Amino acid sequence: MSLRFLTAGETHGPQLTTIIEGLPSNLELDFEALNFQLHRRQKGYGRGRRMQIEKDTAQILGGVRHGYTTGAPIALVVQNNDWKHWQNIMNVEPIEGNDEAKRRVHRPRPGHADLNGGLKYNLKDLRNVLERSSARETTVRVAVGAIARQFLAQFGVKVAGQVIRIGEIEAPAHNLPIDELIERTEASSVRVVDEETEKKMEAYIDEIKKEGDSIGGVVECIIEGLPVGLGSHVQYDRKLDGRIAQGVMSINAFKGVEVGIGFEAGELRGSQVHDEIMYSEERGYYRATNRLGGFEGGMTNGMPIVIRGVMKPIPTLYKPLQSVDIDTKEAFTAQVERSDACAVPAASVVMEHVVTWEVAKAFLEKFGGDSMEEIHANYQNYLKQLENY
Repeated sequence: MSLRFLTAGETHGPQLTTIIEGLPSNLELDFEALNFQLHRRQKGYGRGRRMQIEKDTAQILGGVRHGYTTGAPIALVVQNNDWKHWQNIMNVEPIEGNDEAKRRVHRPRPGHADLNGGLKYNLKDLRNVLERSSARETTVRVAVGAIARQFLAQFGVKVAGQVIRIGEIEAPAHNLPIDELIERTEASSVRVVDEETEKKMEAYIDEIKKEGDSIGGVVECIIEGLPVGLGSHVQYDRKLDGRIAQGVMSINAFKGVEVGIGFEAGELRGSQVHDEIMYSEERGYYRATNRLGGFEGGMTNGMPIVIRGVMKPIPTLYKPLQSVDIDTKEAFTAQVERSDACAVPAASVVMEHVVTWEVAKAFLEKFGGDSMEEIHANYQNYLKQLENY
């Protein structure tokens, strides 16, 4: 069975809910590690007051018994602590009161889903759009990816992420081992590896916030330890790099994705882009470089996966842009909702888990089975096949 999940819930509703289907039985889950990933998403310089209210913790309500998956769908929820302030406004039952009491939104924010969603679903209260289109939904996507991360770890796969750029400030390039990269970025308020860049980014975010503006950036995900052959060249929708790109682009506010050197490849000659193939008894086939980010022909080639995504500035501004009131059609400054000045460090964590989910899905398609024992056996047989090639 293929991995899949659905999410439900609103940013100010009682909880966020997800159901995960397709995980094998006998996967041991580390609940502390799962919640650690949720806490990572809440961190980061430039976050707003909402992160001071929420203490995200996953509660599993089905599909796990005595610490192990059973093969049944996993039901997982994350409670919204802020719900207690919104119980009347977000009640599922009809309520009395005027627009102000109901916190009706009728002035759409440029760059958000507000107006498009209102037009598409014929909704006169744009809160019905923003409540679901909020990046709060990525909380349970991180939870889903955190479980996928634990599955892949059983096969020696490691996942890391880092911030490459926030606005005008770019982090210097490096070639750190993945374990050191994880350690350094986890200690950083903006998920970079050096303190000088961290200080520059913090000062820059402070400046942006004082001006009532917001700022975006570029984040990177690296995954090591994957074998050759995840994904496929035989159909467009089986190419793993394409599926990862779709997943990254589905993250709120993401507007671009690169694999390896990405758009830089359009400036270089073929001899400067393609990774030469090498062979040794110890490593088997490998590439001398990794400019293509671990992919050729839509399949993993055994090198680390390297994915970058660009996040636009958050559209809710405390110095709002001009918009149009959907009631009067007159020009107004857009409505202000609580928001972050910069969510790029948190977006790095979200992207890690979105990419991890797509990789885990492809891994199960390749080595599928109903139990962890069956998958391990299939995986070992494939490794022997590679050794004998």
